[in-house]
Amino acid sequence: MRHDRDFDPNYGIAVEILPGVRRLTAKNSGPFTFFGTNTYLLGTSRLAVVDPGPADEAHVETILKAASGASVEAIVVSHTHVDHSPAARLLKEKTGAPIIGCGIHKAARELMENEINPLDASGDREYAPDRQLHEGDVLSAAGMSLQTIETPGHTANHLCFALAEENLLLSADHVMGWSTSIVAPPDGSMRDYMDSIDKLLNREEQIYLPGHGGVIHDALSYVGDLKQHRLNREASVLRELAETPLTIPQIVVRLYADVDPALHRAAGLSVFAHLEDLAGRGLVSASPALSLTATFTLRTS
Repeated sequence: MRHDRDFDPNYGIAVEILPGVRRLTAKNSGPFTFFGTNTYLLGTSRLAVVDPGPADEAHVETILKAASGASVEAIVVSHTHVDHSPAARLLKEKTGAPIIGCGIHKAARELMENEINPLDASGDREYAPDRQLHEGDVLSAAGMSLQTIETPGHTANHLCFALAEENLLLSADHVMGWSTSIVAPPDGSMRDYMDSIDKLLNREEQIYLPGHGGVIHDALSYVGDLKQHRLNREASVLRELAETPLTIPQIVVRLYADVDPALHRAAGLSVFAHLEDLAGRGLVSASPALSLTATFTLRTS
């Protein structure tokens, strides 16, 4: 599938996407954050701030400068990765606005015996919302209505928000134009992710504002491509296992030969997510037990 990596973060500038919707990009660029986390400012005289970003005082000051005296009514959080939610507490201290959105950080499943969460440091465990949103809840703030769509997969508590007035979706890290999303057990779940993809395919929004990178136009076509990409990857894993039992590093070397080796660890987590889903569906088995270090075998019956 084709990604769009043509993006200017315009650091320090609130870029108007359409009237009443602006984007600020935090200076936390990296291999998993692209140019940085996108914070969205909704409204004009009154504001809702969506995904205020990492614990970066400078970015919070940039948000307040962009507010230019407008009152912040709500601080909205899509999920609890440390590049999205920690600044909510800093912004609340300065504005008094409530933190509204996803629930506390949690894994998609409990850790198995002797399992270590490889993404443990990425979770914001200090996050505590003043109001938790659930599927279908509508947040009215800054003269706009945000409908909550639960989209677990990237994280167990991931939310997207539909902006009814503009027929667009704030897709956070569930759908991004510059890259596929990381789905890594136990924080994430490939089965949940695919179900959430199907949920979006049954909606009408054609413009997505992602957590990293630029605006996604013709979004439903792109989401369809994302689904097919994951299905193709699953099929590739099954083809490799049809030849011989393999470990995750062995599968990664075969499937990601054209990818920078520095990203192979992340690729391994994605492969593990597929294998966990396949094992749950009875298509593969793991020895001695389902884990990152297991040897995986295709089940023939």
